[in-house]
Amino acid sequence: MNRPVPVRIGHSACPHDCPSTCALDVEILDERTIGRVRGSEDMDYTAGVICAKVARYAERIHHPDRLTVPLIRTGPKGSGQFRPVSWDEALDRIAEAFVAATAQHGSEAVWPYYYAGTMGLVQRDGIHRLRHAGRYSNQFDTICTNMAWTGYIAGTGRLAGPDPREMAKSDFVVIWGTNAVATQVNVMTHAIRARKERGAKIAVVDVYRNATMEQADMALLLRPGTDGALACAVMHVLFRDNLADRAYLAQYSDVPAELEAHLATRTPEWAAAITGLSVAEIEAFARAIGTTKRTFLRLGYGFARQRNGVVAMHAAASIATVAGLWPHEGGGAFHNNGAIYHLDKTLIEGADLKDRSIRNLDQSRIGAILTGDAQALRGGPPVTAMLVQNTNPVNVAPEQRLVRQGFAREDLFVAVHEQFMTDTARMADVVLPATMFLEHDDIYRGGGHQFILLGPKLVEAPGEARENHFVHVELARRLGFEHRGFRMSPREHIDWLLSHSGWGTLAELEEKRFIDCQPEFERAHYLDGFGHPDGKFRFKPDWTRVKAPNDGPMGPHGDLPALPDHWAVIEAADEVHPFRLVTPPARSYLNSTFAETPSGRKREGAPAVLMHPDDAARLGLAAGVRVRLGNPRGEVVLALKLFDGVQPGVLVTEGIQPNAAFEGGEGINTLTGADPVAPFGGAAFHDNKVWIRAA
Repeated sequence: MNRPVPVRIGHSACPHDCPSTCALDVEILDERTIGRVRGSEDMDYTAGVICAKVARYAERIHHPDRLTVPLIRTGPKGSGQFRPVSWDEALDRIAEAFVAATAQHGSEAVWPYYYAGTMGLVQRDGIHRLRHAGRYSNQFDTICTNMAWTGYIAGTGRLAGPDPREMAKSDFVVIWGTNAVATQVNVMTHAIRARKERGAKIAVVDVYRNATMEQADMALLLRPGTDGALACAVMHVLFRDNLADRAYLAQYSDVPAELEAHLATRTPEWAAAITGLSVAEIEAFARAIGTTKRTFLRLGYGFARQRNGVVAMHAAASIATVAGLWPHEGGGAFHNNGAIYHLDKTLIEGADLKDRSIRNLDQSRIGAILTGDAQALRGGPPVTAMLVQNTNPVNVAPEQRLVRQGFAREDLFVAVHEQFMTDTARMADVVLPATMFLEHDDIYRGGGHQFILLGPKLVEAPGEARENHFVHVELARRLGFEHRGFRMSPREHIDWLLSHSGWGTLAELEEKRFIDCQPEFERAHYLDGFGHPDGKFRFKPDWTRVKAPNDGPMGPHGDLPALPDHWAVIEAADEVHPFRLVTPPARSYLNSTFAETPSGRKREGAPAVLMHPDDAARLGLAAGVRVRLGNPRGEVVLALKLFDGVQPGVLVTEGIQPNAAFEGGEGINTLTGADPVAPFGGAAFHDNKVWIRAA
């Protein structure tokens, strides 16, 4: 009798740009083939649950359209005309271009450009070692986190908070500024556990009725960019109704009396006019927080997508201090745990080679940089050579017309290391085939939890696909760069990182699979004081001195409000542009990743915009018609869907579809702006005024 051969299970970690960083169990069918991917039940944050797109990862890793050989362009830029070449020829061509750019304009003319296509610390961050060894232009990362991180740290003094597993021990879970069902499913795992086991209520604050809001007991559907007004009104009610924890405030905050006086006019009526919520909704939300010490505020990256996002995040986090939530298990405000890991990435990044006189170029302003804006170039030479890894800027960066114009320059050499022929790869001179996470060794840390996780190589890559580390090492060899990190394997890097950061060894991590780095309760809940020198939460931060990643003050930083408030710097609707457009993530895509999978494309369909039926009726627009959206940055065409889960005057289009999915080949980021957001820069992807008309 034939018995089925047991399927071998490999263990890994999700590499994608999601705070959940799930621990994974992967079916290994043979040396090149995987089967199902499941969430590991052994790791209690993942708790056996992962998103549908990663569960179907076999569909992506074995996709017939994967790049498997190096390519060199033979036709016009963007034509998709390439010829296969050897790795040696491709790498030689890149090295020659970097040498030529350096000889003509200096080393800063070369710009290695990267981001979060993988969150692995070796494969993602090793590009900096190449950058610093060549004295190439630095990249200031602004496209995702700046406003949210800065706003949170402004109050707490540290990018860390309560153990996110404590959501399951909460009596009131507030999910604010994140569609967790689509973008970090494990938030829902723990929130729903609290509901089932404790009878906890779930509140969701967002700008449209998404899959997370549909799970809420209390849904607050507000206008985009008005979160700060809601937060201030909540704190007004807490002070007014004697629900503020005055003893806690006296011990743990800087200016509680000044804040209370400031909030005296920030009434629910004031906030209702700004947010579009009713006074009753605001009052009920505030009272629920004020009467529930185990309230857990899970604050997401939606705050990082508005021009006033830093102020809004700070205001929302301030609620936990006014209500005195921090001392309680299942209480407080959590955004990200980045400060708990203390990882020494000196050898991975080549930090010991860094020359601080080399300019920083703003990642979000790639369009302005590549089209020669002197300010964006920081007064330095033009960028004439690039290596792009882990990102797809021609699709995902703001001000897409400028970005495309820059990449079309004949004097710009671009090498793209990719898994698929993305919009950016099509504009390249050299395209290199890249591995996926199960095909190389790496190490990960969670943002939404507190674990370090190992992601070992489990299967062989198809064709000639090579890992990022291989590209860094081989280019360094051709360019004559010396550094110990170029002589180390990824496993050696992981072992050095762990041992020099106080987390043991690779052998120990291989045995344990992940390390729980959660600080003790007192530190996580700031019972030993907040992260400022005096140990107090800052209601009144010195904005340009907040200890968050920055390249100096940017944007209208001089106008930032001194205390929590609604800061009216959003791109407000006007007579010509009467609608506000938000571009949140789609459930089946992660930025531009997964847009190539058949199941994702089938679920998401063609690009569409969601509009309130009352707005459509007023404009004489019917469901399904083609509409054109526009503003001074450009225009796009998509289908209209009627949807009463937005406030009138608000438009929503989900996900970053490939540019080719749109008529004319211009994607949704044609409409988004790259102007730096105060105080430390950032891209306000959900903050756009537009007009709409029948196409």
